[in-house]
Amino acid sequence: MIEFLHNLTNPDWIMAHGGLYIVLFIIFAETGLFVGFFLPGDSLLFITGIIIANTALPGVAPVVSLVYWLLLISFAGILGNFVGYWFGKTSGDMLMKRKDTWLFKKKHLEHAREFYMKRGGAAIILARFLPIVRTFAPIVAGMVRMDFRKFSWYNIIGSFAWVVSLVTAGYLLGENAWVKDNLEKIILAIVIIPLLPVLVKLVLGKRQKVQVIPVVSDEQVEKKGQEN
Repeated sequence: MIEFLHNLTNPDWIMAHGGLYIVLFIIFAETGLFVGFFLPGDSLLFITGIIIANTALPGVAPVVSLVYWLLLISFAGILGNFVGYWFGKTSGDMLMKRKDTWLFKKKHLEHAREFYMKRGGAAIILARFLPIVRTFAPIVAGMVRMDFRKFSWYNIIGSFAWVVSLVTAGYLLGENAWVKDNLEKIILAIVIIPLLPVLVKLVLGKRQKVQVIPVVSDEQVEKKGQEN
């Protein structure tokens, strides 16, 4: 699994194993199947832009190729969220009752629910840019019976915003020599930066839960006993 995830950061490996069509499947799986929460959607989209920039198709203008893949990948993300919404609507109660496994943790659903309740419909858009949360946000939306039309609207906007921003960034920077030489560092930054708000919230949340126990000296205990 680790080797597979590492290969997804290698443009040459991607082109040799299904090309950008494998990207369509991974984006669908990460946004639609709860077992796909570990997939690296952000970095994969950036690499997809690099691949498009460096892959010339005979008789096809580069911009046309870019728009074609932007539409396909955005549609895969939209379809994935619809599947997640349907899954949450039909299986929500069952999910909350099942035991945790290495693939499924109820805490992920709780985090997504909390994020959704605070941000409302905009959570569907913002969740696209947060690893793990983007997998469970549509499931939670289905569990709480969010209005389907409203969900569909935010789903479409969020998918296009996520895909277009990251793929276009990779496309524009794909031929830059510095980017090619530091691709692994850039990918690491793409993965870590969106997680920072989540990590900060977790750290602050743990600090708030810590109870401060006052230190009482022996003299204070003895004095208290005498008073009693």
